[in-house]
Amino acid sequence: MKQWFTPADLAALALPGMPATARAVQLMAQRENWKRPDWQWPTNEQGRWRRREARGGGVEYHYSLLPTRARAKIVSMHVTPTGDERAEAKADLSHREMWSFFDALPERKKEKAREKLAALDEINALIISGMHKDIACQMVATQRDIALRTVYNWRGLVAGKDRADWLPYLAPRHVGTMTEAPCDAGAWEYLKADYLRLERPNFSDCYRRLTRIAEGKGWTIPSNDALLRRVQALPAPLLVLARDGVEALKRMFPAQERDRSVFHALEAVNADGHKWDVWVRWPDGDIGRPVMVGFQDLYSGMILSWRVDRTENKETVRLALGDLIETFGIPDHCWLDNGRNFASKWLTGGIPNRYRFKVRDEEPAGILTTVGTEVHWTTPYSGQSKPIERAWRDMAQSIAKDPRFAGAWTGNTVAAKPENYGSNAVDLDIFIQVVGEGIAEHNARLGRTSRIAAGRSLRDVFMTSYEVSPIRKATPEQRRLWLLAAEGIRSDTVNGSMRIEGNRYWAEFLHAFRGQKLVARFDPQSLHDGIHVYRLDGAYVGYADCIEAAGFNDVNAARSHAQTRRAWMRAQTEMLKAERKLSIEEVAAMLPTIEEPAPLPETKIVRPVFGNLAMKPETEIDPDRDEDEVLTNFGRGLALVKNNADL
Repeated sequence: MKQWFTPADLAALALPGMPATARAVQLMAQRENWKRPDWQWPTNEQGRWRRREARGGGVEYHYSLLPTRARAKIVSMHVTPTGDERAEAKADLSHREMWSFFDALPERKKEKAREKLAALDEINALIISGMHKDIACQMVATQRDIALRTVYNWRGLVAGKDRADWLPYLAPRHVGTMTEAPCDAGAWEYLKADYLRLERPNFSDCYRRLTRIAEGKGWTIPSNDALLRRVQALPAPLLVLARDGVEALKRMFPAQERDRSVFHALEAVNADGHKWDVWVRWPDGDIGRPVMVGFQDLYSGMILSWRVDRTENKETVRLALGDLIETFGIPDHCWLDNGRNFASKWLTGGIPNRYRFKVRDEEPAGILTTVGTEVHWTTPYSGQSKPIERAWRDMAQSIAKDPRFAGAWTGNTVAAKPENYGSNAVDLDIFIQVVGEGIAEHNARLGRTSRIAAGRSLRDVFMTSYEVSPIRKATPEQRRLWLLAAEGIRSDTVNGSMRIEGNRYWAEFLHAFRGQKLVARFDPQSLHDGIHVYRLDGAYVGYADCIEAAGFNDVNAARSHAQTRRAWMRAQTEMLKAERKLSIEEVAAMLPTIEEPAPLPETKIVRPVFGNLAMKPETEIDPDRDEDEVLTNFGRGLALVKNNADL
């Protein structure tokens, strides 16, 4: 490791807390008395300065004289990592696994981790200001009403870890009990064979039959609800195939859409927005002046990422930041305008909003805070604090007046309108193409006169430093933080597919969420790349591909789709066979025989019912009485009984 540096060397390294010119470094050495006689080497073996032996002479200083941040950067730039490559790969895998674990947690657990992280950041800030570690921990614990032992435990969880990775290590890891009620294997096989059939019997009927058989066989079975939950945990396609048949299973595989159209497709930075002086025609026919949001590297001046939209809004800032991190890496510092779009809570911290079940201006946890980027606010209306504004001024001349924009340039002030003002408007795709070419030329233009560039291009300056600097890369889980979110999209009730902006997305895991409202994260300018699906509580579910519409007459696409569906259905059929081990005949044979009830005994006494009819004592029958008269009186009696019964 290199330990001795001349003032010119220190200035060229652009170290934090150090002057940017060799003369300024010399003045700093004079103020702080770096050339004390007792510090000269080799007179003092622990010396901190020495005479330079190379041509030209001069003085060299030991890096231990520098401020702490400057020393740390020198160590990081000159110390080459050593060790087994497999250990490095394992460490990286653990890093990614931790972020995968954090991404799958519900939002309430993620919020607890963010509260712990905020407490640790407060402690670190107090320690940096000169306060003793134990006193800082005690102060934060008292302010937040937390046990001191708890604060020490949190610090132990992240000891030795990169600040950017503290969040997943602070997340709760308990998952609760996952025990199942005991059930005999024979009873479970019987229930599946009885329930998984095309007659679609009610589960309660199947459970009653299982109960009768279990009594005779001595099986142990759980409750009705416990077994129902176990059955419902089986794969959804298997349940549909067993109870609804092949056609219903076929409908679960998204149908092919035949359409006559086809789809076609890093230490400090600062950011700002720029409204172009060019009339642009948007795809819906509206004409307006577009706004571009860009991020610029402070060291080289290179434009790193940019996005164009109708207005300067939170979404455009978020996507431009995502392009920066995905392409180059995570910056350590970021200077931002304090306007509402750059200072929005979801970018620099914030609390979650309630769901509104639509594409909304969400406020998730701060992206820059999550990835460990320190945010600095610039002075309002101060161009010097935002070097990117100089780049906007150059582009307003070189790009906005491109020949392809003839007639569409509006002038940069009201008094500077050209004579052909408003005579033309360029299409959005042409505008983006010209801007892209102009920014590439801006970065690659030679002859830059800055001290660092010294005649080189901005891109050459950036790439030369980029190759030897420690760069933090984002994990796949971190990359999803800046994607826009469409909340409350209900998946298809049959196959689980999701629709966004006319595009359809599907993956097999969506079968478990049919008809449910989900959250989709996506890039609105790359809708064909697929979407990331989350539950409403913030837990990550999976990635769904975009199902591209094939041409209306594309026979090969139709044949390929049919083959894929048949293979998928065969797999579900084999899965059903593996689950259902008893035939329906074996199920029927296991049912116990119920004996017919015994016949009713014959009654010995029959009591007549006469209603309200008053019964007179039995009188003697006159043997000489006329038979017709007897029958007539008997009939009258029956009629009277019937009338009383009707009443």
